[in-house]
Formats: sequence, structure tokens, C-alpha cells
Amino acid sequence: MSRTFETIKLDVEGGVATITLARPERMNAINATMTLELISALDIVDKDDEVRAIILTGEGEKAFCAGADISGGAATFDYAKRDPGIRAEAERGGTYRDSGGRVALRIYNSLKPVIGAINGAAVGAGATIPLACDIRLASDTARFGFPFVRRGIVPESASSWFLPRIVGISTALEWVLSGRLISAAEARERRLVRSVHSPADLLPAARELATEIVANAAPVSVALTRQMLWRMQGSPHPMEAHRLDSRLVQALGASDDAREGINAFLEKRSPHFRQRVSTDLPEGFPWWTEEQF
Repeated sequence: MSRTFETIKLDVEGGVATITLARPERMNAINATMTLELISALDIVDKDDEVRAIILTGEGEKAFCAGADISGGAATFDYAKRDPGIRAEAERGGTYRDSGGRVALRIYNSLKPVIGAINGAAVGAGATIPLACDIRLASDTARFGFPFVRRGIVPESASSWFLPRIVGISTALEWVLSGRLISAAEARERRLVRSVHSPADLLPAARELATEIVANAAPVSVALTRQMLWRMQGSPHPMEAHRLDSRLVQALGASDDAREGINAFLEKRSPHFRQRVSTDLPEGFPWWTEEQF
């Protein structure tokens, strides 16, 4: 895999893709180019069967992502004023889709597990985009902030859906209504992050977790399982989950990977799964019907 980006870096080693936000001179703030490049990188690794897990992090120890690039000044969030295309769409009755939300939804739709390694300040979109990651780890220097009400706007990146599901509605409301900074220790206590590490240990810890998935889990099973768990968050009754998992267990139960998983367990050896996400997802996937992002 070879691809050069302007605002991010993409590296693949041992089945793990590391996507690094790489604008350290701007505290890795997200701009239009980074939005498109993050989506492109996620598209690339989703199609690469050699990639079995993804780590999302930022360059340097100071910041994971400082949120939207506000170098445009007070008009930063006045999208219709800044962009004639957005203004024309609004006049036609359309709605602007925020950049952070486009990235978060692309992570949500990933076929590979995504681990967020939050290496420093994570504010605004820098705090909301990683909510779509399956697992988050943080440096002990990390600080999280949801300062939208302090800027006269509202939370974005679909965070009103993600954040309460991760930390509970009361904590979510406390954080977004106050807009205060949250330490890595509090983030762990409130379940926003799985664990807190020294800056030097953060990426190795994230990679250890990713490697455990790569070494032991069937890629097709991983792709289906993460989508099952995420999409059942809004299901009104467990019967919906029962119907879905019954269908998928039946579909995968006769597969080569299922046979290999059982044989590896009985023979007390590591499994060698052969099925590929690009070609072997079961018929009927995706099973949901809403628009894909």
C-alpha cells in the first residue's frame, strides 16, 4: 500500500494500519483536506485484506486534534457565507453535513475495528470524532473538551448519538453543557477511555490490543460483529438482535473459518483464518437500509 497524503499519514505493519493526523503546527486541527483524506484512508484500508485493525492517532505529544481549524476567524462556522456551494445547497432546501460527522460516520461504517490512541489535547471535533472508535486509549497528558456551547454552536460529529451511549446521558450533558476540559483520569473514570498510559507507552499499548485482534480473530467475523453491536444500540427490542445473530450464525456456521476456529481450539493451536472481508461477507450484507456514508 502506497499513498501520499497532505494532512495525514498512513502506515501498515503486521496487519495493523496506523492513521496519523499530521498537522502538528496547527495542533492537528481538522480542515477540509484532512476530512477528505481521512475518509479516503479509511476507504483504502477497508478494501485491503492485509489490514485487520486500525489505529487512529495524532502526531506529537501536544495534541491529538484541536478540533476545527479556526484560522478563518469568526466566520469559521458560517459555512454558507464561506462556501457558495453550501449556500446554494441551503437555498435548495438542502442541509450542510459537518466535516467531523462525515469522518465519524465513515469510522462507524468501517469493516475493520478502529482503536483511538488519544495522544494529547482532544477538543471539539478532536473529541467527538474518536467517539466512533470501537476502543479508545489515552495518554496521561490528554485532555478532552466539548466546548461547543462556549462557541455559540452545538455538538457535531453525531456526538449526540455516540457520547450518551458511551458515558451515559448525565455525564454527557455535564460535559457538553459546561464545555470544560476533562482530564485523562476523569475520562477513564467515566468510561470514555479504556486505559491511560504514559506518552511513550500509548502507541505500543494500542498496537498490542490491535495485534491481539489480528492474531486471534477471523476478519469476516470481526467485520460482522462490530456492525452488529453498533447497530443494535438503537434497537427497541432484543428480538431484533436475536433474529440477526441467528441469521448470521447460520450463515457463518458452515464456513471454512468456523471449521478452522473449532479445529484450532481442539488442536490447541493458533487459528489460520482464510476468508477475506473483500470477498466472503455473507449474502444480505449490509442488512441495514439507511444511507451509507
